[in-house]
Amino acid sequence: MSARAARLKVKVVPGASRTEIVGRLGEALKVRVAVPPEGGQANREVVALLAAKVGLPLAAVSVVSGLTSASKVVAFQGLDESTLRARLPF
Repeated sequence: MSARAARLKVKVVPGASRTEIVGRLGEALKVRVAVPPEGGQANREVVALLAAKVGLPLAAVSVVSGLTSASKVVAFQGLDESTLRARLPF
């Protein structure tokens, strides 16, 4: 991972009726995903949603902490913190 990788705390609610960014929850971004938290499905859905929202390829977005938890840290390769904040609605 390069030095230029913004990180974002994300609170994930799996099994929702649809996949969407809900808004802020403290210091984290709250995200609902329409898949269960089984076999990494929720993680993949979070990565796909956030990559699309910030305009990065899937390979540039990854869960770096909290793989089996609702509280995660997601890294965005090639973005700095200010650019990430400008591209996300929080």
